[in-house]
Amino acid sequence: MKDKTKLIHGYHAFDDETGASSIPIYQCSTFKQASIKDGQAYTYSRFGNPTRTALEEAVAALEDGKYATAFASGMGAISAVLLSFNQGDHLVMCKSIYGGTFQLVNEVMNRFGIEVTFVDETKLDEWEHAIRPNTRGLYLETPSNPLLSVTDIAGVVAIAKEHHLVTMIDNTFMTPQFQKPLAMGVDVVIHSATKFINGHSDVVAGLVVTNDEDWRDQIKLQQKVLGGILGVEDCWLTMRGLKTMGLRMEQSARSAEKISQMLEAHPVVKKVHYPGLPSHPGYEVHQKQATSGGAVLSFELASQEAVYTFADALQIPIAAVSLGGVESILSYPVTMSHACVPKEERDKQGVTEGLLRLSVGIEDTEDLIADLEQALAKVRITVK
Repeated sequence: MKDKTKLIHGYHAFDDETGASSIPIYQCSTFKQASIKDGQAYTYSRFGNPTRTALEEAVAALEDGKYATAFASGMGAISAVLLSFNQGDHLVMCKSIYGGTFQLVNEVMNRFGIEVTFVDETKLDEWEHAIRPNTRGLYLETPSNPLLSVTDIAGVVAIAKEHHLVTMIDNTFMTPQFQKPLAMGVDVVIHSATKFINGHSDVVAGLVVTNDEDWRDQIKLQQKVLGGILGVEDCWLTMRGLKTMGLRMEQSARSAEKISQMLEAHPVVKKVHYPGLPSHPGYEVHQKQATSGGAVLSFELASQEAVYTFADALQIPIAAVSLGGVESILSYPVTMSHACVPKEERDKQGVTEGLLRLSVGIEDTEDLIADLEQALAKVRITVK
């Protein structure tokens, strides 16, 4: 099946017993057991629930994977993966990374004796040189949040295989629609399903996908014993959103490409970060491993004053934390996604006071561009 067909028919999408065109919400904490002597598939909803199973099977199919596990948030999924390592283990991670992941590493994992080295994700030699005798895994996020930095997935996977290391990737920005890391040899794929997979800004959810049975067992154990399960109503909503992901992503990505071109040519904009632009330093690598530049971009204005003027003048995108909804969302990383990252570290990453991130929704492209242009005109007039 092609991807858009697979979104509707590529998994257990219908209820076998009644023929219902969507899997029911099994709103229960426990299940009547046929016998206390024998086990059965479902006993208690923390251990498993048919609605959650349906979502997990759907996402595994879309990633061309065998196993998926659903969590109560993207950070729940990331935490389940990273806390699967042991005291004394060492991980190598990209330095351009989501603020919540950075906080997890520096405020939680260090307390458990798990060491981390951050590297410039665009330089394969840094990944190689950071490996130690106790290194156990390499963690990627490509394109990264919020600077859309691109990592050579195949290159990092080759390094990992040479050193017998596990590879993990946050694939939130691309989704299975535009990038399939498992097919490139990555071991574990993570999604904040809050974003494009659900796509309607009404669910907080996370997913982990793998082809490795040992990793499947470890992640399921984390889900079960830590209890960070995704509730059944949120599972159902995510499956509902999943069915239109292909159409949503195509529209949003088309608009994002045109918007990035407009911004790049505008005199008020200092720099645009979008891997679909030929001027992006990771453009050629991204073209090899993804089928689109995606629906998220970031851009830099001259100052915080310019940012405030621009944001106040916008009429269509909402100013909000998160991304990936049907509505366009403007975020200010300094006070939102990366507020938990110390200023010194933000500066090292390039997350400056002039940086804005735009998640492009499904509105008419012409309306979005007109709105952005009028807001930039306000910046040009009022900010010296």
